[in-house]
Amino acid sequence: MENRKQQLEEYKRILKPLLTYLPWLEKNVRTSVSHTYDGSEVGACIMGFPVYDSTLMSFIREASRSELMDRNYRYVYTRGHIKTHDQERRAIASATIKEWNVLCGILSNYVLGGRTRSVLWSEGVSENIFYLVLSKMQEITEIWD
Repeated sequence: MENRKQQLEEYKRILKPLLTYLPWLEKNVRTSVSHTYDGSEVGACIMGFPVYDSTLMSFIREASRSELMDRNYRYVYTRGHIKTHDQERRAIASATIKEWNVLCGILSNYVLGGRTRSVLWSEGVSENIFYLVLSKMQEITEIWD
């Protein structure tokens, strides 16, 4: 029992900095948090690249530094046969404290995977994945406390 309490306190400590982004994530569901800059405003013709909302980038930096990141997040997807956003949402909704690693894996997919496929950062917000994962983690820590 004492070990469970220590584990919950550790989860709360790790989660606390990310929970400050919950209101912003909830507000920006189904909205675009990026746009493409192509230099047309200054008359230059360059290859376009995505420009992200500063709050999103702060969240990504904070999350990537957290202990919630799982470098082997792809295994969560293969073990759980998760392929679509709906399957991710179902896995998040049914998660308990035993599936904490599944929540970490889904969060890691969007945060770490976004480094090579930057569209994942926008999808994490617009598909409500970031919000659902963080709110489920918060719910788990409150229920088990």
